[in-house]
Amino acid sequence: MAKKGRNKNNQPITKDRITTLRRKHRTSFMLNEKEKEAIESYCKKNKINNKSKFIRETLMRTVIQHFLDDYPTLFDKKDMDQLKV
Repeated sequence: MAKKGRNKNNQPITKDRITTLRRKHRTSFMLNEKEKEAIESYCKKNKINNKSKFIRETLMRTVIQHFLDDYPTLFDKKDMDQLKV
Protein backbone atom coordinates (compact mmCIF):
# COMPACT_ATOMS: atom_id res chain seq x y z
CA MET A 1 0.00 0.00 0.00
CA ALA A 2 1.36 3.44 -0.95
CA LYS A 3 2.22 5.93 1.75
CA LYS A 4 0.10 9.05 1.41
CA GLY A 5 1.53 12.49 1.95
CA ARG A 6 5.07 11.69 0.85
CA ASN A 7 6.94 12.38 -2.37
CA LYS A 8 9.17 10.00 -4.34
CA ASN A 9 12.11 10.66 -2.01
CA ASN A 10 9.97 9.63 0.98
CA GLN A 11 9.88 13.21 2.29
CA PRO A 12 6.64 14.65 3.70
CA ILE A 13 4.72 16.92 1.34
CA THR A 14 4.02 20.32 2.90
CA LYS A 15 0.74 22.21 2.60
CA ASP A 16 2.47 25.00 0.65
CA ARG A 17 3.77 22.48 -1.88
CA ILE A 18 0.31 20.98 -2.32
CA THR A 19 -1.18 24.44 -2.88
CA THR A 20 1.38 25.39 -5.52
CA LEU A 21 0.97 22.13 -7.45
CA ARG A 22 -2.83 22.07 -7.39
CA ARG A 23 -4.26 22.23 -10.91
CA LYS A 24 -6.77 25.06 -11.15
CA HIS A 25 -6.95 25.70 -14.88
CA ARG A 26 -8.86 23.48 -17.28
CA THR A 27 -7.87 23.10 -20.91
CA SER A 28 -9.76 20.97 -23.36
CA PHE A 29 -9.32 20.11 -27.01
CA MET A 30 -11.12 18.11 -29.65
CA LEU A 31 -9.87 15.03 -31.48
CA ASN A 32 -11.04 13.52 -34.73
CA GLU A 33 -11.90 9.81 -34.89
CA LYS A 34 -8.46 8.67 -36.08
CA GLU A 35 -6.66 10.66 -33.35
CA LYS A 36 -9.01 9.28 -30.70
CA GLU A 37 -8.53 5.72 -31.94
CA ALA A 38 -4.75 6.19 -32.02
CA ILE A 39 -4.65 7.38 -28.40
CA GLU A 40 -7.00 4.62 -27.23
CA SER A 41 -4.99 1.98 -29.09
CA TYR A 42 -1.70 3.28 -27.68
CA CYS A 43 -3.08 3.41 -24.14
CA LYS A 44 -4.50 -0.10 -24.40
CA LYS A 45 -1.28 -1.53 -25.88
CA ASN A 46 0.89 0.11 -23.20
CA LYS A 47 -1.58 -0.47 -20.35
CA ILE A 48 -2.06 3.23 -19.63
CA ASN A 49 -5.10 3.66 -17.40
CA ASN A 50 -4.98 7.42 -16.89
CA LYS A 51 -5.25 9.07 -20.32
CA SER A 52 -5.44 12.56 -18.85
CA LYS A 53 -2.13 12.13 -17.02
CA PHE A 54 -0.54 10.57 -20.11
CA ILE A 55 -1.61 13.41 -22.42
CA ARG A 56 -0.64 16.11 -19.88
CA GLU A 57 2.83 14.62 -19.28
CA THR A 58 3.45 14.10 -23.00
CA LEU A 59 2.37 17.64 -23.85
CA MET A 60 4.40 19.23 -21.05
CA ARG A 61 7.49 17.19 -21.97
CA THR A 62 7.27 18.56 -25.51
CA VAL A 63 6.67 22.15 -24.37
CA ILE A 64 9.56 22.09 -21.89
CA GLN A 65 11.87 20.53 -24.49
CA HIS A 66 11.02 23.37 -26.91
CA PHE A 67 11.75 25.92 -24.16
CA LEU A 68 15.14 24.31 -23.57
CA ASP A 69 15.96 24.12 -27.29
CA ASP A 70 14.91 27.72 -28.00
CA TYR A 71 16.52 29.28 -24.93
CA PRO A 72 17.96 32.69 -25.88
CA THR A 73 21.75 32.98 -25.87
CA LEU A 74 24.19 35.83 -26.34
CA PHE A 75 25.62 34.28 -29.50
CA ASP A 76 24.11 32.60 -32.53
CA LYS A 77 24.38 28.83 -32.84
CA LYS A 78 26.64 29.29 -35.87
CA ASP A 79 29.09 31.37 -33.81
CA MET A 80 29.01 28.90 -30.93
CA ASP A 81 29.74 25.98 -33.27
CA GLN A 82 32.83 27.79 -34.57
CA LEU A 83 34.14 28.23 -31.01
CA LYS A 84 34.17 24.50 -30.28
CA VAL A 85 37.68 23.09 -30.18
